[in-house]
Amino acid sequence: MNEHDGLAERFEEQRGQLRALAYRMLGSPSEADDAVQEAWLRLGRIDVQRVDNLAGWLRTVVTRICLDMLRSRRSRQEDLVEQQVLDEVSTPARGTQPENEAVLADSVSNALLVVLDTLSPAERIAFVLHDMFAVPFDQIAPIVERTPVTTKKLASRARRKVQGMPLVSATDLARHRRTVSAFLSAARAGDLNGVLAVLAPDVVRRADPAALAPGAAAEVRGARAVAEGTVALAHRSQLAELALVNGAVGVVVAPQGRLVLAVTFAIENDKIIEYDVIADPARLRNLDLAVLSSDRRE
Repeated sequence: MNEHDGLAERFEEQRGQLRALAYRMLGSPSEADDAVQEAWLRLGRIDVQRVDNLAGWLRTVVTRICLDMLRSRRSRQEDLVEQQVLDEVSTPARGTQPENEAVLADSVSNALLVVLDTLSPAERIAFVLHDMFAVPFDQIAPIVERTPVTTKKLASRARRKVQGMPLVSATDLARHRRTVSAFLSAARAGDLNGVLAVLAPDVVRRADPAALAPGAAAEVRGARAVAEGTVALAHRSQLAELALVNGAVGVVVAPQGRLVLAVTFAIENDKIIEYDVIADPARLRNLDLAVLSSDRRE
């Protein structure tokens, strides 16, 4: 084995960890692969014998690349893919995603990626490195060009944003979560009776025009009508995840971490009395989103 082959083998040992890191920082499998590939190219331009800790060096390089990409992303409009993503939501999943991308995408919830996108680049880097990969603050500080103390504050501020602040008690939050989870599970399964079971008789469903098929009513009243409309759009529910929306249990649809729909609920006595499907970009931008504690795909 020559020197190049040996270096390639050592790099491949780190690739999975580097992709996982880059994906959490960028929220895009393809961009994560680009960042990892750029790190490999940079590795080929240095004297590896002078690197004491190759894994640490690669992690730092990938992080710096991701930081540059995040800053570049912030400097331009990010709505260019909005219609493309909406089209993806409007049609059933076709299962064409390569297996390695599917595994990577499934490693972190899209709801978390949406919330991470609300952080500044430095906050995101500090939070991901420290809270997800246990990197000490004194190693993160030079990357984000802050002191260790300031870097710790960045991560703390990011953590508060990610966790959010529920507006109801822990008991009510758990009850509302069970109700919305049951609604979402039934909607995914196309289970009409399951949807009806968590709807109040006089439930109201409101929706932005962008979330509706042409000619569909913006407001629907009554459990049967609402449930039938929900089941008819079961394919959209496949991409939905629970999240904290404006301090309450809600749902987001965010393929590849790009928020295109959010649903807010009003719940009384464990029944949904109304819900609002939000798809207007201006309304989506004004939502306060966070990840539910112990969040998982329901």
